[in-house]
Amino acid sequence: MENTINGIHHITAIAGNAKKNYDFYTKVLGQRLVKKTVNFDDPETYHLYYGDKEGTPGTILTFFPWGNIQAGRRGARQATEIGYSVPANSFDFWINRFEKHNVIYNKVAEKFGEQYLTVLDPDGLKLELIASKTADNRLPWETDEIKAENATKGFHNVTITTNKMQPTADILTGVFGYKLLEQHVNRYRFVTDAVDNANIVDLVEVAGEVAGHVAGGSVHHVAFRVKNEAVLMQYREKVAALGLHITDKIDRNYFYSLYFREPGGVLFEIATDNPGFSVDEPVEELGNTLKLPAQYEEHRASLETTLPKLF
Repeated sequence: MENTINGIHHITAIAGNAKKNYDFYTKVLGQRLVKKTVNFDDPETYHLYYGDKEGTPGTILTFFPWGNIQAGRRGARQATEIGYSVPANSFDFWINRFEKHNVIYNKVAEKFGEQYLTVLDPDGLKLELIASKTADNRLPWETDEIKAENATKGFHNVTITTNKMQPTADILTGVFGYKLLEQHVNRYRFVTDAVDNANIVDLVEVAGEVAGHVAGGSVHHVAFRVKNEAVLMQYREKVAALGLHITDKIDRNYFYSLYFREPGGVLFEIATDNPGFSVDEPVEELGNTLKLPAQYEEHRASLETTLPKLF
């Protein structure tokens, strides 16, 4: 794991109503709100992080909830599905729960020998609860209503829809160290053996698919995980050597990042494990209070009034 891409670090998406987003992910799906902070470029908008107890990379789904933003449209040049790992016998539990909370879902289906349940969040973001055929020993976050025998354990995979698979595949294999594991019709499954979980990227190739529109209910970017800043900068050199534009290192308070758009059109991020989400509050208190980047601290009183109440 020292000098490798260690699977998915986090995935960031766009939401509309912040309270609906919070209620769905914490109360319906049973995720932990790991961090309540703001968008670095738009401090009057939250940046909400959901995950496991410690905010472990590979469990973190984050959102920019932009009020009355228009709905996005799934299509090519997008990450279109987010897969969560769940215990194999949990589907009845989840179906009952989704019906109780009037959540849109589809019947259980199967791909690559794994059963999965599709569900849409309040903004239409497409999630899949997947019974992985490989062992997942990660300890999930539990709530009063959702215990370990049913709880989500973190990411299983992310799916990217593309008009032409090979350019994106070349980044995954040639730069990130992934390998093609399986193919079924136009779905290609790539995996890294650097980690055991949150290590799968599916590419779905649809030549005539219209490009999607990134807005409400869409994935904004997919972040891949590295150990530290030294490894991060090694990957910057690799990406730059391909002639792709990649940002300088950016301090995101809880990790350091680089961003580039892969040839298929999806925004990729590479993010470090360090310093982690407990850098500014104890693990036991994660997500309880508003945390602000230093440049916005002087505006705390105003922001606490402007930002919508979550709980």
